[in-house]
Parts: sequence; C-alpha cells; structure tokens
Amino acid sequence: MKKILLLSILAALALTLIMLITAGCKKEEPESDKIGAPEDLLTLTPEYQPGTYRNFDKIYNTRTIRKGTTTYPLPNASQPLTSVKYSPDGVNTYDIDDFVERNQVAGLLIIKNGQIVLEKYAQGNTPSSKWTSFSVAKSITSTLIGMAVKDGKISSLNDNILQYLPEMVGTAYDGVTVRQLLQMSSGAGWNEDYADPSSDLVKMFQALLSGEAGGILEIMKNLPRVVEPGNIFIYSTGETCLEGEVLRAALGGETLSDYFSRKIWANMGMESDAYWLLESPGGQEFAGGNISMTLRDYGRMGLFMLNNGVVNGQSLLPANWIQDATRPAADSPQCGYGVLYSEANGAAYPYNYPLGYGYNWWSFPESSWGAWDYLEDVTWWGEDAINPTNKRLTNLEGSYEAEGIFGQFIHINPAQNIVTVLWSTWSSSWIDPKEFEFYCFMDAAAEALK
Repeated sequence: MKKILLLSILAALALTLIMLITAGCKKEEPESDKIGAPEDLLTLTPEYQPGTYRNFDKIYNTRTIRKGTTTYPLPNASQPLTSVKYSPDGVNTYDIDDFVERNQVAGLLIIKNGQIVLEKYAQGNTPSSKWTSFSVAKSITSTLIGMAVKDGKISSLNDNILQYLPEMVGTAYDGVTVRQLLQMSSGAGWNEDYADPSSDLVKMFQALLSGEAGGILEIMKNLPRVVEPGNIFIYSTGETCLEGEVLRAALGGETLSDYFSRKIWANMGMESDAYWLLESPGGQEFAGGNISMTLRDYGRMGLFMLNNGVVNGQSLLPANWIQDATRPAADSPQCGYGVLYSEANGAAYPYNYPLGYGYNWWSFPESSWGAWDYLEDVTWWGEDAINPTNKRLTNLEGSYEAEGIFGQFIHINPAQNIVTVLWSTWSSSWIDPKEFEFYCFMDAAAEALK
C-alpha cells in the first residue's frame, strides 16, 4: 500500500510539473482584431482602425496581386538608426519612440542605400501584416499608366480620354486629356469632404458599398464642369478612378492587378501577395485607393521609384517619366509649389501649402521651403508648425511622396537615397500638424544617417 501511495504521489507531482511547464511555455493568444463595419471606414474610432486596415480582404471585395518566385532582398544595415532627435516647435525635443506614440504610428520603415536602417511595428502589426494604403494607391495607378505608355497601350498623355472612354462624350470630361487627369486639372467640379454625407467622395464610397459595377463611372458622368480643363487643381479621388477606367480600356482585358503583378510585383520580387479593393465583386479595381501590402513591400515600391523604374536591368517607364511624374510641370502653374490650396485654385485657405503636384505624386521644392513662412493660422498647422525657428527642413529638398488619409506615406528622397514608409491611425482623415511633424522627423533622420 505504501508503494502504491508513493507511486500515486510521484505521478501527481509529475503531472503538476508538466502542467507548470506547459503553462510557462504557453503563448498568450493575441486579442482578436476589432473590425469595423464596411460603411464606417471613413469614421472609424482608433479602437477599430488597426483591425480594419489590416483585414480589408475580409470586409470588401478585393483582387490578389500575385507575387513571383523570387524576393527582392532587403538586408538589415550593419549600423541601424537607433537615435533621432527632432523638434517640430524649436523648443521641445523628441526621439523615435516619442514620434511613434505622438503620431499613432502603426508601422515605420526607413531604407537607406537599399538597406533597412529602422523597422518598427505597433498596434498589433507584424512583418506579415498587410495594411491598406488609402490614396497611396493613386501614385501606383499613375505609375501603371506610365508603363502603359511605355508599352504602347496608351499612345500619349495628350490623348483625349474619349479615345479610351467614348461613353464620357458630352460630360465634363469631354475633351480632357490623360495628362490633365493625372494632374487633377480636368476642370470638373468635385467635393472631397470625407465628413460631408452629401459630398461627391461620400457618394462614390456609397456606390462602392453597393457593389454595383459601373456605379462610380455614373457619378463621374454627372459632374459639372466648373472651369476649362488645365486651369485649376481640384483634388479628386474620382479623377483617379477615371484614370483606372482609361487604363482598363487600354489594357484590353487584362485587369489592373494582373498588369501590376506582371510588370512590377512579381517581376521585381515582392515578398507577399498584395490585394486591391474592387468596385464590385470580380469588377474594376478602385484606382483611387486601397491597395494592401506588407510594410517591406511598401518599401520595395518606393525603391522601384528610387531606382527610376528599372527592374532586372530593364526600364519599365518612359524616358524622364520619374522626373515628370514627381514634379509640377512648368506649363501647369495650378500644380506648383505653394498654390495647390490657395486662392489661385479657388480654395481660399488661410495658408500656402508648400508641396506641389505631379502625376498623382506630391512634390517637395528643390530649394528652401519659403512657403512655410506663410503658415500663420494655428487652427490649421498648430503651434509647432508656425514657430519660426524650424521651417526649412533642407534634408527633404527634392523629395516626393505618395500620401493616404489617416497618415499613410511612401516618401522618396533621391538626394539622400532614402525611402521612408509610414503607417498611422490618425483620429481624423488629415491632421496638418502631424504631417508637419513627420517631415521634421524625416529631416532629422536624414541628418542622422549622413
């Protein structure tokens, strides 16, 4: 009996030990993503933004952008960027962790000379997370149009879009060129207000939610013409959707996603499949936004631009395309530096916005940013941005970027050979002081990397 009792005690002790070891090794299951309702995308609270932004394919209709069999290497630099000190207001100094916390950063990647010098994930993201791009996709759409010109599928940017979309005859887009679409200078009226339920942008989003093929095109057909084409800049997501329709017609049956995969995604060696929001089940890509990809693949897309569109020794874009696409044209003063949201474009905002506009790319001046000197209204830019002690940000001269609402960026700095990717969950669609703080951070990072 004593022997049986002893064996029972030993067995119990062994079982207890196993349970303790198992409990100690057990990985805590991550909290399930909180995914917002499809109709709430433009008004999500911070609680629902991360889960929604990385699960677009579970909420909306999407099409896969297939990766290839090889992967473009992104090695870690031998000397990572561990310290950045920046000061938006010229008084308070912040570091990398401060930047992440102050700006609701969900992902941050800096690539210098083709190597990763800084990579951070937050808000539940990991290297395998695929985060939606919002309007960053506009810059990709224009790049695909550039490739279609190189391939002879679009004969010229000066083509009348009726050449590709004859159904637009008699509309505000009758007589508009492909180039004017890329510059958002068609002359058609458009209201991009994300908070106004009667705005053109919200009507377009409602058409997308309905899942009806051609719904967005019908909205574009009914827009008024407010000025003659080529005279003023009016930011319009609908305009980029028309670019997608032109591209769809030019490709003659190949989808935008498949063309993107064939020309860049698989060809260059992205590490993961991406996916693109669709207007309807199995329908047209929403060319105005929402391609989802990993943080590093965002970075590779930036490197494609930094490398002048050359993949495996082959140039995929027309000569001078990068220069033309990422700078305001001399013959398009409405897209110039400091005028985009000014009275010159009928905006009558109380400040000048320093950046210019190319072909769906935002452009930084190549000399000192004098336009910051006109930022005098605190209600727009905050106390930090109007302080006169820190406005030049000379390390960003000649840079250009793709921008998406709620704080999504691919920033390309050719002079410093740097690509920066930022994912954010801003509390509203655009926060000017956070935009300015991002630029201050990047200016300081570029200085630290010299």
